[in-house]
Amino acid sequence: MDSEQTSQTVEFVTIGHPDKVADQISDAILDELLAKDPASRVACETFVTHGLVIVGGEITTDAYVDVDNVVRSTVSDIGYNQPKYGFDAKTCAVISSIGRQSPDIAQGVDTGGAGDQGIMYGYATDETSAYMPLAYELARKLAMRQEEVRREQILDYLGPDGKSQVTLEYEHGVPTRLHSVVLSSQHLESVLDPSDTSHMSDAAREEIIQTIVRPVLPAELLDSNTKIYVNPTGRFVVGGPQSDTGMTGRKLGIDTYGGRIPHGGGAFSGKDPTKVDRSATYLMRYIAKNVVAAGIAHRCLTQVAYVIGQKDPVSFEISFEGTGIVPESLVRKALVEHIDMTPASIIDFLDLRRPIYRKTSMHGHFGLPGFTWENLGLVQDLKSWLSI
Repeated sequence: MDSEQTSQTVEFVTIGHPDKVADQISDAILDELLAKDPASRVACETFVTHGLVIVGGEITTDAYVDVDNVVRSTVSDIGYNQPKYGFDAKTCAVISSIGRQSPDIAQGVDTGGAGDQGIMYGYATDETSAYMPLAYELARKLAMRQEEVRREQILDYLGPDGKSQVTLEYEHGVPTRLHSVVLSSQHLESVLDPSDTSHMSDAAREEIIQTIVRPVLPAELLDSNTKIYVNPTGRFVVGGPQSDTGMTGRKLGIDTYGGRIPHGGGAFSGKDPTKVDRSATYLMRYIAKNVVAAGIAHRCLTQVAYVIGQKDPVSFEISFEGTGIVPESLVRKALVEHIDMTPASIIDFLDLRRPIYRKTSMHGHFGLPGFTWENLGLVQDLKSWLSI
């Protein structure tokens, strides 16, 4: 990122995108179970397609959840509550096929071990006040603004599905301009060009640019050469599960840092916190964010790995990508000495046995307020441990 000229491209999707619909259903079921039985073991996945939602997985709990009701209320809240969008919470079919957690896995988790093997990463950068990559923040803000404009009926022809993408140029590691911006917005047929119904009207396209795109993008990063694409295929009437299948865990870059760092491969949604795919990734973000907030480095990448059924991680590494003021080895040593990274301790430290998860599946798991892993409670401890 510090070479003379580089660029970074990041995409985001709205809550009405089929994959995000699936994520939210899985996490809504998880939340319902944790609210009634905080010790619930949940590995719940969802598949959505034309008029159909299928929920499957392994759940061990003392609670009862009406899966059909949770599915329909979640889909309706997302915005698929009218036939005109091609997918309707009231009429879609719901199929549930859920078993119990394997006893072979449970015997390792019951003693406090990790619920699976795997590698988890965390990241933070001082590029933004949220300690997230700027390109990611801009793509997220576009998607969230589109949702706001739809929900408040500012543009009453928008549907729940949508995507954004930004390409941001850098010079010597500093963002300088937006090369291109893409916004795909599901819409009703009423805004098609009457003379060419294969395209949205120019008036509607300009309205979307002025109402959604320009208000959220920094003016200093836009210039006359910035390319702004709105529905680049021409039209986007058919959207959501009517146009594409959706599955839990298929938007990992959007869930994390937009592809800025490696990803261990494990999805988050629908998994209770004994699954280190989720809980350890949250801890890695907490550590990385606090390191950057403490002024130890401009960027911080953390990595941890676990063996299924075992409490202690088999590795923990940290990298400042050449931006640190303290040797990485010293920071790593201090963190290993003072931070308990066993799954049970992570769960307690971050207070993860609560119904907080559907919110994470809507607009990304990192960089938004309200989550314990976004707190800065480690800053002063780090400075003390490192005498800085």
